Amino acid sequence: MRVALLTEGARPHSQRGLGGWCARLVEGLREHDFELYVLAGRDASGIAGSPRGRWLGVHELALWGRRPAGRAPGALRRRQYARAYEQLVRALVVPGERAAFGAGLYRLAVLAAEDGGLPAFLASAHARRTLERVWRGPGADTSAGEPLVCDVLVAADLLEQCLRPLSAPWYGAGPGGLGAADLCHVVGGGPAALPALVAKRLHGVPFVVTEHGLHLREQYLGYREAPYRWPVRALLLSFFRALTEETYRQAAILTPGSAHDQEWQQRCGADPARTRVVHEGTPAVSRAAAGPEPAAPTLVWAGALEPGRDTELALHAFARVRAELPGARLVIHGEEAARGYRAHCEAVAERLGVAGAVEFAGRPESPARAWEGGTVIVFSALSHRGPRLLADAMLSGRAVVSTDVGVAREVVGPTGLLVPPRDPQALAGACLALLRDEERRARLGLAGRLRAQERFAVEPVIGAFREIYLELVSQWPAFPAAGAGGAVAAPPRPFARPAEYWLADRRGAGSAGDGGATAGAGRAAVTVGAGAGAGAGAGAADGEAADGGAGAVADRAGALAEAV
Repeated sequence: MRVALLTEGARPHSQRGLGGWCARLVEGLREHDFELYVLAGRDASGIAGSPRGRWLGVHELALWGRRPAGRAPGALRRRQYARAYEQLVRALVVPGERAAFGAGLYRLAVLAAEDGGLPAFLASAHARRTLERVWRGPGADTSAGEPLVCDVLVAADLLEQCLRPLSAPWYGAGPGGLGAADLCHVVGGGPAALPALVAKRLHGVPFVVTEHGLHLREQYLGYREAPYRWPVRALLLSFFRALTEETYRQAAILTPGSAHDQEWQQRCGADPARTRVVHEGTPAVSRAAAGPEPAAPTLVWAGALEPGRDTELALHAFARVRAELPGARLVIHGEEAARGYRAHCEAVAERLGVAGAVEFAGRPESPARAWEGGTVIVFSALSHRGPRLLADAMLSGRAVVSTDVGVAREVVGPTGLLVPPRDPQALAGACLALLRDEERRARLGLAGRLRAQERFAVEPVIGAFREIYLELVSQWPAFPAAGAGGAVAAPPRPFARPAEYWLADRRGAGSAGDGGATAGAGRAAVTVGAGAGAGAGAGAADGEAADGGAGAVADRAGALAEAV
């Protein structure tokens, strides 16, 4: 089958290479054809020189920066755009009208597909006036503050960038179009889900959403320090919340990377019956365990140096450990993610009197090099949003102590020690218990390594998505027809696309004149359980006679037999 892989923010085929999640998925599912659609940063050029690997095709759209060119809509079409845009904005700022978000979004997508004038409209003064009238009008929620004119200008520009995927040249049914895909696979959520929503609305293509760390949660955290006034932040967060809810409502299957993320998705309206946890998987499961422990008792801490990682907690706990074990050391690996935070932590260590026993080692060559330098691995974060770092530490075979937040309990389980956050006494006690008991350290380290190898191996991830793809396509209509509101009219028919469908598509693509069209029409004549005679009769009634009637079906059946 043909799978359209949609992602945002980076090019996984060039930045992550073969070690990246997308590349591992494509390599593992070699029986399928993958086409990559990327919402890139400011520069979407330079794609020609990037390695394509097994991608059937690679398409990029610049999500930020210069607006795409487009013809300004006429007066009548401009009014149609304005009505749809007003409906979408009202869903964002009027509390009782959130349910209208989908209708406004899809109306904009349909108009953009018809004339390509959406970018020009969103950049026009007409769109800004519409936004200002609704946002500053009666019924609008202004709890975050009254929007000023400057807020309207900034918000209009940000909404244009967020809605830019609606104007992507990807929605045709021909080669390279999402309408020709059997399913879409969205990796990451957010604006990357917009093309999948449009493809489902226009062509009935189902889609799967995979999130390793929730896009909406990251927006909530990131917009706390965004360089905008509070009314703009509230409007954009309302947009991302509405987009997330619509994505979860329309997705055929959701595959969060952890049960912690699954709970978040369900709070945002995800149907538990359509949600399945599929761990991210890492090739590090085949990595050898760390070697012998260092001679001196050493605690290793790794992560970004920022307040959310609470490095101060590790320092306060280490001061208590040092009082009991004077020869203990603490090695901190990581780059500064918040300006001045490393200097602050160094000052805390100096004040606690342990500066001589604390080493700020910077970013390690690899996580494995960091783990092998410690006796016990310590995590003191206020929130573990993803399992990757915890799992990598467990794969080293070292014992792990972590604060009991986020995914820590799910990942570590009974193979490590969990302590409350912001409790240096509890963290120090757990570290001392392991530093003083070599046999317990070894037992927990081995158990943690085996647990991580079982849960985060790549093969189960590939197998899970192989089953999800087949299940989804087998239950989706073979030729979905968009009815009123874009709903799929026909009920699902299991395995509705037989092998002859694919053979007809390939043979028809190479036909001359009207042959391609008749072959494409002939696909609709093939039904589940129909023999060659039934297929020929239906084909003749539906245009197959122009291609030779029963002879064409016989040719396809013969070619299929040879291929088998």
